[in-house]
Amino acid sequence: MKGLRKMKKENFLDFVVVKSEDVDWKELDNGIIQIIIWRNSLLDKIVRKFFNTPEKTKIDLDKTGSFIWKCIDGKRDIYEISKLVKDEFGKKAEPLNKRLITYINILRNNKFIKLINKQEEIRC
Repeated sequence: MKGLRKMKKENFLDFVVVKSEDVDWKELDNGIIQIIIWRNSLLDKIVRKFFNTPEKTKIDLDKTGSFIWKCIDGKRDIYEISKLVKDEFGKKAEPLNKRLITYINILRNNKFIKLINKQEEIRC
């Protein structure tokens, strides 16, 4: 909670988005991004043994989500990504910033991405 308060004091659009190294993903033939979540914790293995659950879960992003995922390169901040989304989807993406920030937060809460403060990076 403390980290979230600190983030609110700064401009959320200035954060650089980085894909988590722990997340596997691939681009399907139709251009859609598929995120692969491996279920290999001890609890997952126990549940899998008794309930025959899959070893991995696949999440297919939609067209907009896939475009945003492809824009995440560890160098672009959220503002730069928003400009690319606006160029690609135009009015279909509106209200752009609200939707983009919500989507980025979903990715972050699921530990698919990390946010880096450019200002702290410059100070170091």
